[in-house]
Amino acid sequence: MIRGRNLPGRAFVSDGEALANVHVALQVRREPSDPVRADASSAEWSTDVRVVTDSEGRLDFRGPAVHGRAGDRFLYLTWGDVGNDGSFTMFRRAKLVLHQVDDQLARDAERHSRPLIATVDLTDEHGCPRCARVDPPAVMWSLG
Repeated sequence: MIRGRNLPGRAFVSDGEALANVHVALQVRREPSDPVRADASSAEWSTDVRVVTDSEGRLDFRGPAVHGRAGDRFLYLTWGDVGNDGSFTMFRRAKLVLHQVDDQLARDAERHSRPLIATVDLTDEHGCPRCARVDPPAVMWSLG
């Protein structure tokens, strides 16, 4: 589960272009899923992520929203401007790195069938939509 807080607002200028209907969504495969207006008080997405152990005992992650190669898995939150026709034009993404999750926390989530929760500050230090790799304290992982 991803819980977004401190959203930046619906208006943003990206590369000189004024965007007036900014939304953020979980990227599932190549598509935005469950877009939330960037002026909402909070955002939440649920997705299936399975924790598996490879032949050498290392944790790995699988699921429709999981991207990257073994050892470098992550989830994307994608920022886009939504047109009058409902189209979503992506202009940046935030990467939630799954291997930043403490191994014991991930194992406990899987073992006890409890959700792993990423709480993400969606506004960066400049008041813009958070993008690139998201590191603590901008993301905190916990059990639900």
